[in-house]
Amino acid sequence: MQKVRAAVCRDYNTPMKIEDIQLRDPQMGEVAVDIDAVAICHSDISFWQGGFGGALPAVYGHEAAGVVTAVGEGVQGMKPGDSVCVTLIHACGHCTTCQSGKPTICGTPVDNMEDSPISTPDGAPVYQAMSSGAFAEKVVVDQSQLCVIPSDMPKDVASLISCGVITGVGAAVFAADIEVGQDVVVIGAGGVGLNAIQGALIAGARRIVAVDMLPEKLEVAKEFGATDVVLAEGKPWAEVKKILGRGADAVLVTVGVAKVYDQAPKYLGWGGKVVMVGMPHGDKVSAYSPLLMANQGQAIVGSKMGDMVIKRDIPWIVDMYKQGRLKLDELISGRWTLDQINEAIEDTKSGAARRNVIMLK
Repeated sequence: MQKVRAAVCRDYNTPMKIEDIQLRDPQMGEVAVDIDAVAICHSDISFWQGGFGGALPAVYGHEAAGVVTAVGEGVQGMKPGDSVCVTLIHACGHCTTCQSGKPTICGTPVDNMEDSPISTPDGAPVYQAMSSGAFAEKVVVDQSQLCVIPSDMPKDVASLISCGVITGVGAAVFAADIEVGQDVVVIGAGGVGLNAIQGALIAGARRIVAVDMLPEKLEVAKEFGATDVVLAEGKPWAEVKKILGRGADAVLVTVGVAKVYDQAPKYLGWGGKVVMVGMPHGDKVSAYSPLLMANQGQAIVGSKMGDMVIKRDIPWIVDMYKQGRLKLDELISGRWTLDQINEAIEDTKSGAARRNVIMLK
């Protein structure tokens, strides 16, 4: 056991406290990582608010990068000193979905309390949220959650890849399966939305329309590849159809708001699809017309973590960044210390931030 500092949540929707917790050594198939940087994702905030379930006390954080310090028995492909992205994608490798090439929806359950590597000083388990618990100086995670990256890759930028980038880019490239010449709508121009725009651009979309409530975020969306922007007021789907001359081939919803999902099919053209990326709290539901969608051959598709295969796709993302074909530095709105995590969360909740990053090194 070793002592590490972490941001611990003991009551939902109340400020986290920086505490010393105990971290055990890596076991079979596990890896210990010193965290250099961890970004704040809206999923972390939803967990902290109690909207995604889980247990308390808990350590959140799942979008991280750092350096391997130790490996357990059976670990292959990485060693102490390797730089890595730390993701929440805990994949067994042998269930039906993993074997079908979809590790992001691995069907093997993980008990993040009973099997948690972190505990209080008196030995009580602490919930390792999303199998990561990366709002901490150090983590122990399964080897399936890591991807080795070049040592010269800036860790603040690399942390974004671990969730926001692969989720947005992958939603466009893999989940939406955008084809060259298609028209795309991205609802939400936050961190994930900007990456969805970049993904649509990479996939060869003809026109990419960004929809958001804040005019300043729409201006940023243009910098990331949006060809048109529409303010989310009144009936924005009608404005989008005026721009496109028809409905969209794909609508990527990157905000976790149920009302937006009610509206999303209204943007579609015949044969189009809604891609669900943003996740509302568990008690929120949405409604749509099955008659209209069935008659027009439309679809609703779920996308978790962009349907990525991290050991295949993160190296591709890194290369795209190094080639200047993917904007990542521009995604960072602010850099904070672990002691400032509550202020960073409040800034993220305001909706103005692209991505706030907690720097631990």
